[in-house]
Amino acid sequence: MRITRIEIFHLLPRFSFLKMSTDEGVTGWGEAIVEGRSRTVEMAIKELEPHLIGQDPRRIEHLWQAMYRGTFYRGGPILTSAISGLEQAMWDILGKSLGVPVYQLLGGAVRERIRMYKGVGGSTPEESARLARQWKEQGFTMLKTGIEAMAHVMESPAWVSRQVERIEAIRDAIGPDIELGVDFHGRISPALAIRLAKELERFQLAFIEEPCLPENVDALAMIARSTTTPLATGERLFTKWAFREVLEKQAVAIVQPDLAHCGGILEGKKIAAMAELYYAGFAPHNPLGPINLAASLQLSANVPNFLAQEHAELGEGYLKTPFVVKNGYMELPTAPGLGIEVDEEAIKDKLYDGDWDTPRWFHADDGSVADW
Repeated sequence: MRITRIEIFHLLPRFSFLKMSTDEGVTGWGEAIVEGRSRTVEMAIKELEPHLIGQDPRRIEHLWQAMYRGTFYRGGPILTSAISGLEQAMWDILGKSLGVPVYQLLGGAVRERIRMYKGVGGSTPEESARLARQWKEQGFTMLKTGIEAMAHVMESPAWVSRQVERIEAIRDAIGPDIELGVDFHGRISPALAIRLAKELERFQLAFIEEPCLPENVDALAMIARSTTTPLATGERLFTKWAFREVLEKQAVAIVQPDLAHCGGILEGKKIAAMAELYYAGFAPHNPLGPINLAASLQLSANVPNFLAQEHAELGEGYLKTPFVVKNGYMELPTAPGLGIEVDEEAIKDKLYDGDWDTPRWFHADDGSVADW
């Protein structure tokens, strides 16, 4: 079997699908994107393409090593996201060629169904509480919300109180039986994160996600030592090498690699295995489209220290058979490969040039840039 063609489809609202074709008629799909840099990732794929055309897509580890190590400059969001999409497609092809789901090739399923968690938005505490109650009624046992406000290096007691008020409204709406995570999104400085985490401890959160930016692991470890709330991070970490330091310093209790960014499915499994050594949980990050969800589900089915699966899109209008969440869980996929069939006719109406850009935030008081 040989790779004959690689195609990229930029799709609204901000997805990028990758299709890999072979000379035996077996095709594989992946999701290859960095939000706001989808055309840059596409160019990285084109640069890798000459090293893939004519190769056997089932030699996944070998081709991963050639793509990652052969470029001399390793890592980073662009290269690893390009590799991730290509690697997902290779697993899809391998599973289809053997007639089994990918998780069977990873060692088989370790659970009978997959726990999902849902994000809670809302511009006011009241609206957030209403949305959280809605997801609880649909059977979700874990929810996540974010700190949506901009933050200076330090903020006033009133700012802290406003964030606490919103979390309190959600906790009151869902009660103590539902786990709740809070995403700081890297917007908060370590000093402010320590203050805010202390105020939130009474809500017994499942985790605080990205309490500070990911570049300085020592700062993350400092926050971890200051709070009883478990910390989580990983969406902006790439490959096992980035997760090594986080785990060795025991800076987090939960790792959250994104399989569209971290290096793909097998790299995600290696990261999960590293986390298992430190008794850390594994909760794949995924605010992207249904192909990345499909890849994440295959790994979530197989990882012993799995906690819950993030999702935003179930595939309506993209897949011939969209995913279904029932009572907060998803049944194990049974179809071969990634277990999905992309509706190539339906996605034609969603094609665009891939120019979605990351919103820029500026502080109202002085016009300086705020972390998004």
